[in-house]
Amino acid sequence: MITKAAIYHRSHSSYSYTYDKETLHLRIRTAKGEVDNAILRIGDPYDWTSGGGGGNLNAEDAIGWSGGENFVMEKECETELFDYWFCEAQPRFFRARYAFILEGKEDETLLVTEKQIFTITDNADPVLSQLLNFYCFPYMNPIDVFSPPQWVKETVWYQIFPERFANGDPSISPSNALPWGSEDPKTNSFFGGDLQGVIDHLDYLQDLGITGLYFTPITEGKTNHKYDTIDYLNVDPAFGDEDTVRTLITEAHKRGMKVMLDAVFNHIGADSLQWQDVIKHGKYSKYIDWFYVEQFPLIDESKKDQHSKEYLNYRAFAFAQNMPKLNTENPEVMEYLLEVGRYWVRNFNIDAWRLDVANEVDQRFWRRFRDELKAIKPEIYILGEAWHDSMNWLAGDQFDAVMNYPLSDAMIGFFAHGNLNANQFKYAVNDVNTSYPIAVNEVAFSLLDSHDTARILHRCNGNKEKVKLAYLFQFTHSGTPCIYYGSEIGLDGGADPLNRKCMIWDESKHDMDMKHHIMQIIKLRKQHPALRAHRINWLMSDDEKQCLIYQKVLKDECITVVMNNSANTVDITLPDVLSNHNVTDIYNDTACKLEETLTLTPFSFAMYQNEK
Repeated sequence: MITKAAIYHRSHSSYSYTYDKETLHLRIRTAKGEVDNAILRIGDPYDWTSGGGGGNLNAEDAIGWSGGENFVMEKECETELFDYWFCEAQPRFFRARYAFILEGKEDETLLVTEKQIFTITDNADPVLSQLLNFYCFPYMNPIDVFSPPQWVKETVWYQIFPERFANGDPSISPSNALPWGSEDPKTNSFFGGDLQGVIDHLDYLQDLGITGLYFTPITEGKTNHKYDTIDYLNVDPAFGDEDTVRTLITEAHKRGMKVMLDAVFNHIGADSLQWQDVIKHGKYSKYIDWFYVEQFPLIDESKKDQHSKEYLNYRAFAFAQNMPKLNTENPEVMEYLLEVGRYWVRNFNIDAWRLDVANEVDQRFWRRFRDELKAIKPEIYILGEAWHDSMNWLAGDQFDAVMNYPLSDAMIGFFAHGNLNANQFKYAVNDVNTSYPIAVNEVAFSLLDSHDTARILHRCNGNKEKVKLAYLFQFTHSGTPCIYYGSEIGLDGGADPLNRKCMIWDESKHDMDMKHHIMQIIKLRKQHPALRAHRINWLMSDDEKQCLIYQKVLKDECITVVMNNSANTVDITLPDVLSNHNVTDIYNDTACKLEETLTLTPFSFAMYQNEK
């Protein structure tokens, strides 16, 4: 029997959406292994054999529906508990009523509609034409199509923590700056990294294959990370000035690199003019309504020995005393921050904004932010920081993408920590992919480490072969991948602040094997569009051997990746689509013929190109 309680579909969600101006994507979930075939029944809601117009679907003579068509759905993927079925449709008149026919064992057939799940006996069953029960997509309005910038799909990002990348102008370094890389960083360490240092190494980044630069905040702040903004419109003096920023962006653009800055709008620094005014004037401050002050004094000194949540009498980011939370519902705050967003796009021609703690800012603000920024630069990329399921922000009216930490968690769990087996990893990846529309997945920001996490080499306990596997999967998956500065040359480091070490510029200390690997997979990703495609076809996931085989297919191009994520040499029996085939080993650029069995050494891989 088909478990009805496991069946799920919802209109205007990741299960039902416009992919482009003419195409609907429809997805339905069923219990794993219970459904043999799924069929989409879809047609125009106003195309009847009798009865008629005005949308009078209750009329008894309106049940004869001539416009319905049936389309076989493909099984998109599976997770631990569910199967997912997928179909495209192009309604001629840009509107649709639809339902799903599910075929199970022993001739069981169900019709899934918005109102009810029916058991049907044959194709002439009257419920197949009762549109009143069907799901509805009233109209495919072009403005509602989720339309992220197309350039993002092909971008390879490189995250730069400016204070630790390179010191290009020692004359502006903080007075307490330490000699470059002289010791492991502490929370309050300064080493003098600046934007001139980035300019000086743009050729290095270009040679690596980077086409997008993501900077943590470059605006004025007291800390080394600058997430405690003092002035949103002023470049931090230790990083340079406006001319330095313009030169950096101009030189990056010359090299085909996009530039993304970090917007910290959830909170502001305690040294900002606005918060200092609240400290000075209390409830009479003209900025009092910019914040969430619960009572005075702002800090209850009698509770200083307790957790900060006990002694702060105002809302802050993560109970951080130096980061009071902004009230973005306040019209003055909203306009102030919107102008910040406009200013850097209008005056410096940046290409993207990364939005810090984006999930804690009200969504009305983000809708305004998107409208304002897209009006200036339609192809700007708006990336939100969220560490969880984020469909709520990805309907096309707020962000273009979020940082894909759920995918990162899956990759870390399988490749680094080993707490996911092969099938659990596959299910986790599939679960992430089916949580969003395909257009969202195509521009999702993919990462293995960042300034907020331990570095990937640390997480892999120094095993660089594991690191290489993780990067290989990241770069053969959809989305827009990012490398955290220095990880390409083996920079290590645990949790903050050790994940923010100074970049090493002495090539004799670079892991050149790792760097070659990164350069190679970047090159392959650019050369083979199939590697950037959304769909991943899993051919094998072996829990005992911890091995994977999957394919990326786009039009006539088919790339197969084989991975051994174990400490053992393994013999892998290849599926028929690979066994005894002539293929090209694209990683090593050699032609070869595969046998029935492939031997892989510990934590190794192979990449083959074959015809679809």
